[in-house]
Amino acid sequence: MTAVREGLPDGRYGRSADQRADRKLKVIGAVLGVALLGVIGWSGISYISGQDLSGRVIAWDAVSDHAVKVHLEVVKDTGAKGVCTLRSQAQDGSEVGRKDITVDQHSGQVDTEVTVRTTKRAANAVLVGCTASGTG
Repeated sequence: MTAVREGLPDGRYGRSADQRADRKLKVIGAVLGVALLGVIGWSGISYISGQDLSGRVIAWDAVSDHAVKVHLEVVKDTGAKGVCTLRSQAQDGSEVGRKDITVDQHSGQVDTEVTVRTTKRAANAVLVGCTASGTG
């Protein structure tokens, strides 16, 4: 019995059109993949380096039905200025207090205690965010 070959003999007639198209698609895919990774890396680095102020609530205490005391820590570049916004909510989730704190101290780390006035008893105190407003 004779073995039957399907297709053309390898290497006899050159590369097929499908093989050339596959190679082009692989090259285009690789280039686009590298470009996408570059954009993701660039945007991540620019986001991280653009964070001039970052803060966090260390502790909070509802001192009365109309006030909550918040211990806020802000880390920033020396000489940078900015504003941090604190928010307080009641047990039902409604906002009962909000306060903007100006951070203009020259040091790189600022620890401060702030009293936020509320319309009823506070169940929490959270930092909404900090934004830079320039350097001093």
